[in-house]
Amino acid sequence: MYKRPVSVLLAQPKTKYQEKPPKPLWVEVLVDFQEGHNLYIYRLASGLVVKPGDIVSVPFGNQVKGGIAIRYLESLPSTLDPSQVKDIEDVIAQGFFPAEFWQLLNRLALYYCSPLISVIRLTLPPGLLTKSQSRVRLKPEALPPGAETFCTHAGQQILQLLRAQKVGDYSVKYLQRQVRGAQRGIKELRKRGWVESYIEAPKPTRPKQQKAVTLVVEAMPSDVTPRQREMLEVLRRQGGEMWLSELLQACNASSSIITALEAKGYVVVQQREVLRLLAAPPTVAEAAKILNQAQEEALGAINSLSGFAQVLLHGVTGSGKTEVYLQGIAPILQQGKSALVLVPEISLTPQLTDRFRARFGNKVCVYHSKLSSGERYDTWRQMLTGEPQVVIGARSAVFAPLPKLGIIILDEEHDSSFKQNQPAPTYHARTVARWRAELGNFPLILGSATPALETWVMFQEAGSREKGSGDAGEDLAINYPQSTINHQPSTHYLSLPERIQSRPLPPVEIVDLRRELQQGNRSIFSRSLQNALQQMYQQGRQGILFIPRRGHSTFVSCRSCGYVIECPHCDVSLSYHHTHEGARELLRCHYCNHTQAQPRNCPECDSPYLKFFGSGTQRVVRELNKVFPQLRIIRFDSDTTRAKGAHRRLLTSFANHEADLLVGTQMLTKGIDVAQVTLVGVVAADGLLHRSDYRAAERAFQTLTQVAGRAGRGQDSGKVIVQTYSPQHPVIQAVQRHDYQAFISAELDQREALEYPPYGKLILLRLSSGDGAQVQATAESLAQACENLVGSDGEILGPAPATIMRVNRRYRWQILLKFPATMELDLPDVSVLRDLCPQSVSLMIDVDPLSID
Repeated sequence: MYKRPVSVLLAQPKTKYQEKPPKPLWVEVLVDFQEGHNLYIYRLASGLVVKPGDIVSVPFGNQVKGGIAIRYLESLPSTLDPSQVKDIEDVIAQGFFPAEFWQLLNRLALYYCSPLISVIRLTLPPGLLTKSQSRVRLKPEALPPGAETFCTHAGQQILQLLRAQKVGDYSVKYLQRQVRGAQRGIKELRKRGWVESYIEAPKPTRPKQQKAVTLVVEAMPSDVTPRQREMLEVLRRQGGEMWLSELLQACNASSSIITALEAKGYVVVQQREVLRLLAAPPTVAEAAKILNQAQEEALGAINSLSGFAQVLLHGVTGSGKTEVYLQGIAPILQQGKSALVLVPEISLTPQLTDRFRARFGNKVCVYHSKLSSGERYDTWRQMLTGEPQVVIGARSAVFAPLPKLGIIILDEEHDSSFKQNQPAPTYHARTVARWRAELGNFPLILGSATPALETWVMFQEAGSREKGSGDAGEDLAINYPQSTINHQPSTHYLSLPERIQSRPLPPVEIVDLRRELQQGNRSIFSRSLQNALQQMYQQGRQGILFIPRRGHSTFVSCRSCGYVIECPHCDVSLSYHHTHEGARELLRCHYCNHTQAQPRNCPECDSPYLKFFGSGTQRVVRELNKVFPQLRIIRFDSDTTRAKGAHRRLLTSFANHEADLLVGTQMLTKGIDVAQVTLVGVVAADGLLHRSDYRAAERAFQTLTQVAGRAGRGQDSGKVIVQTYSPQHPVIQAVQRHDYQAFISAELDQREALEYPPYGKLILLRLSSGDGAQVQATAESLAQACENLVGSDGEILGPAPATIMRVNRRYRWQILLKFPATMELDLPDVSVLRDLCPQSVSLMIDVDPLSID
């Protein structure tokens, strides 16, 4: 086995794979090796067919690991003895990485300063790149009586664990977690011959097999019993083929009847694969809807596109963007191609997928990280078939392996959920989607009521901006190999300025909470919101209440000394979470999930006067139950949607009017289209406005505009009430007027003055370690190393502690690198910064960060 630096691959993106491998067969494999990401040379065993892009299993040290076949070699390096080269063991999956996909992955690895193997992991379902593990097995026949008396304490504990287990077999990692000094204990027991060590081969996810019954006779045989006849009739009515379990259930029969029919040659029972796809309720077929003039014009422009193009579909909330998507995808499917639809949140998918299934039936599938391993594996494999289909998913679905992809749609393209913060690579799905559309020569549709400022500027300046590498307005200026750029980009701005059926946008009422307090109202709810909720209930309508935070209260403080109860592992206050009446009060950290009981007295001064401050979703619901006991309420946040299928269940219940009010966090600000919703209330808008981030105003405007857009989508007009202590804030004023243009004009002026995106480029270096002094020293040395990197045109901000300096017992520092938008930057030089970090300090390189707090 011979290793080769992975930079060889990145430096030669034009390399052409040979159609027919030479003899002898040597293959370079990119091995999934955590401690180093290198290429290794392996021999292709006789009879094994491996092509570049195949996922393979290879021996690596005393383990078996997954890897990617990169290229054939005509000969070995002169320094390598052929006898040292090991054989590839097996092929796990074939033909996954076509040439265009390789270019995409290489570009992503280079741009986001990330090892190629980390990028590859993003594209694969769990279990494909697996590795073997060391295990220890007891040899009971070799144990003498009283064996424990001859062992050290660690050996005794290991023997006890192995004897207590039915088969006497544990992984070394498990034993190390359970027994201090386990490695010495295992060595001692192995030396005595009482245990043996072995390597367990990796167990990747396998296809699910199920027995199917097939009828193989045309006429009804005469030598069958009544029960056998009944079963054959059921089979015939179902087209001659059924799953065995379904057939037995339909006939309320035992498998012995099938066994007898199989013995007579009347049926055949075979194992067949059954796809583990996400189950969805049946939908009623839906025809295409009649479009208004603006929708017709937008659809016509999209259908006329040929080759790579970028389209911004800018439509107010409720303007019918989804219908344009549906009718734009229809001709793509007719051409035998597939469509990829990306949404920012998993919670968006239930209603959206139901609409797509009503239009396209079983051609629609869902792909995201919350599926089970089996569901992700089977959905991934069926995409490889190339059958025309519509794949709907969140951020990671941008890597869906659709060989005949004809269009990508990003709905709510402005949403920050499209940006990955950790682990590396910290990619943005919008950027990757644009690269993929460019390489595949098909359109990219970006849809939003509140486009991201980078997107807006790119489209507004498209006429005057020189087109070439496709990095305008978003990427740093990097010289990519010409083979990755195939087409001149074309940009199209399409507007949907009105809601469907000319429904008006809901009026927005701003409530000054300072005045409410002056008038003696100490409730969470203003008088205006209370009256609106009462009127909503009396009219039989529904409403939505938006709260920026989950939980009950933001923090717990002592009224005597002012002490705030904080997380022992993070520099943040603990939030109170109410479970049920009479339960003990629990405090939880929203960063590391540490949970503890609330003390009865202040830990600082022993005062019993502890008070809850702030309002989360739990507290709002409890207050609503007191003020409006007649209201049926559903809480919709990450606490209530942890279980699989919870999003669909809660939203379906609300859509069926089984509740009057939906109370939740950012999860409900988009994608919810319920005609009966006439009231939207924002309980505390200030939680969005005052954040230490240059994007705070943009995010606040987008969030408030989106949640306001949930009202008045049916025949009845809607109303929005925003409660705030800052009624004159520019964001609040723009939201009240539904004035996107006024907001971006003021916001862009500030961005340009400060040289922040889209008028500048940012790279954020995030450092963390369990040692606070060491991470600070490393940050300071990295900042000095960055001086040559940024040059005279760039700027280094920091090093400085992160806004929350300690999370989960790790101390965090960061360095922000600022560059002019036109400055060229050699990103491999940024990646070299990792070499300057000691092993105990981790460095995350975040290119184009969306958050710097």
